[in-house]
Amino acid sequence: MNFLAHLHLATLANSSLLGNLLADFVRGNPHGEYTPDIVAGIMMHRRVDVMTDTLPLVKEARTYFSADYRRVAPITLDVLWDHFLARNWDKLEPNCQLPDFIQHAQSQILPHLPLTPTRFQTLNTYLWPERWLERYAELPFIADVLQGMANRRPKLAALAGSFYDIEQHYEPLEQLFWDFYPAMMLQAKHQQI
Repeated sequence: MNFLAHLHLATLANSSLLGNLLADFVRGNPHGEYTPDIVAGIMMHRRVDVMTDTLPLVKEARTYFSADYRRVAPITLDVLWDHFLARNWDKLEPNCQLPDFIQHAQSQILPHLPLTPTRFQTLNTYLWPERWLERYAELPFIADVLQGMANRRPKLAALAGSFYDIEQHYEPLEQLFWDFYPAMMLQAKHQQI
């Protein structure tokens, strides 16, 4: 899961949006560094990551990537799941428009930025003004995201090429999303993540 899915599942679970978005920028044990609700959000994010990475359907999704890109497939899939979520938001959340959800999330996170790591603050200077979470619905934007990640981390250069496998296997990958994400939503609603 990437930014949008983590925020969505956190909302369903009544968990800290800040903690769930911040988690990738916090190493080690967050206890004592942040308030208990933010720590709980960080821990939920970590559980979601483990849960997603070990789901048989997600493991199946990795098989759609060629040998050149299989190593980075988990990262590519995290971004792709956000694409499917943004693209199908109205079906999954018919009572809340995506821009309204994003505005709410932003209002919960931005006031606390001064207490967060610099890298996280930098992310937020792009995430909201450039409307990343909404733009995840656009497939060309996913290609741009993967290219940007590849540019920033040379060891992950294969991310840029992995978009080719997304295009080649878009429909079965979307079906896998539908096969597991609604179940994760239910688990979040029932505080089972």
